[in-house]
Amino acid sequence: MRTALLCLLVACSGKSSDDPSTDGGRTVDSGTTDTADTADTADSGQTPVDLAIECQLVERDYGPAGTVDIDVEVFTDGLYIPWGIAFLPDGDLLVTERDGLLRRIGSDGTLVAEPVATIDIGTADEGGLLGIALDPDFASSRAFFVYVTTADADVHNQVERWVLSDDGRSATFDRVLLDDIPAARFHNGGRLRIGPDDMLYVTTGDAREPALSRDWSSPAGKVLRITPDGDIPADNPDPASPVWVVGVRNGQGIDWRDDGRMVLTDHGPSGDTDRFGHDEVNVAEPGDDLGWPDIYACETDEDLRSPSMTWRDALPPGGHAIYRGTEVPEWQDDVFIGVMGFDSPSQPHLHRIRLSDDGNVTLSETYLRGEYGRLRDVIMGPDGGLYVTTSNCDGRGACGAGDVILRIGRR
Repeated sequence: MRTALLCLLVACSGKSSDDPSTDGGRTVDSGTTDTADTADTADSGQTPVDLAIECQLVERDYGPAGTVDIDVEVFTDGLYIPWGIAFLPDGDLLVTERDGLLRRIGSDGTLVAEPVATIDIGTADEGGLLGIALDPDFASSRAFFVYVTTADADVHNQVERWVLSDDGRSATFDRVLLDDIPAARFHNGGRLRIGPDDMLYVTTGDAREPALSRDWSSPAGKVLRITPDGDIPADNPDPASPVWVVGVRNGQGIDWRDDGRMVLTDHGPSGDTDRFGHDEVNVAEPGDDLGWPDIYACETDEDLRSPSMTWRDALPPGGHAIYRGTEVPEWQDDVFIGVMGFDSPSQPHLHRIRLSDDGNVTLSETYLRGEYGRLRDVIMGPDGGLYVTTSNCDGRGACGAGDVILRIGRR
């Protein structure tokens, strides 16, 4: 259980931390690599090292171009705002499209013409049919989970359980696992992931109500953790609550290091005359408070967790994955973030981060900069490839012939 201090709501200060000398962090000019590309990463089963994070502020741009030789192929095309991917045991993919279609793609990249399901969604711009994850017991249950902005009069977000037919061509609604997650035009969160403990993790946004993020009684602005049946695990920070991490603005990416700690990306402020940019990469533990809206950038405050890295120029980040493949051994255990961008065609890219055992960034560089437009979800495939969705049809990019899924590896 967290202390009463962490449960206390504090009004947003609105202060600016544009001066890096006042935000408690280390400034990295031009986004250049801060230390050598030789940091060790945590081994599986290693005793966790105490986090001693020194937040790095990238003053301008995003980082140097990566030098690792890779192969990029368009795995599937003709999609419309693909938001999340789940790999089936046979190698096929279930892919959510934000406008409500659930699509199936063969292991060879062939898009099945008929949707697996059409799910009613609300009209919130950044809402819709978002994240997806398979039940850990999918082989027997055929169940999967989706994050949906509802079409009800009282529009909200919820996590639903569906069941895939035996032939994999259709799916039926089973039940709602999490309900009444606040929704808004922006900041709906929506990423679903099964953790290494076989629990279901859910990112939510602050629904344009920043004070909700640090309110332990609200599901908004959080990472939530439930069992695949929708129950609250007894070892949650509060055994009566699904809340796992608080103080999140609009997280869309989570994955886990070998030491069990969560890596979480979050959107920094926008639309505020005093605060802008400063998207985040965080290493988080159960019960952590990331501080939104009361701290941002590299600001610090007692009992609040500051990020490992933040950028003055907005990314913003979509999903991310920790690289577990073998095709590009130089990338092993590094974090890869889909960067959407919106101000210039050269902003979107795939961002590589390396984290030391204590949570500090030791490598930061970019790939695919401006080559494929806005990048959204990033996930490891069962074949060892890194799969990335584009989001160019969401109104902020050039849709052209539609969105694609990229496969990145070395062949």
